[in-house]
Amino acid sequence: MPIKQRENSGILFKNDRKESDTHPDYTGTLVAAGVEYFLNAWIKQGAKAKFMSLSIKPKDASRSATSQKPSSRNDFHDDPIPF
Repeated sequence: MPIKQRENSGILFKNDRKESDTHPDYTGTLVAAGVEYFLNAWIKQGAKAKFMSLSIKPKDASRSATSQKPSSRNDFHDDPIPF
């Protein structure tokens, strides 16, 4: 059963697929202003205490980046200029 997220809130789960130090320790999602985001967190050691470093990325940005194809020089056939 999917978890229903409330507006302006997020959820994190321990990343059990972490294979290197660059992979996040926790992954999840965040909803803010009606936009869904991927949420990642890394546990870091500071001078006085541990803390979490966070990153967010819009879910739509990752889909549109993978769905866009690079332009081709053969795309000129729709151009109204005949040369």
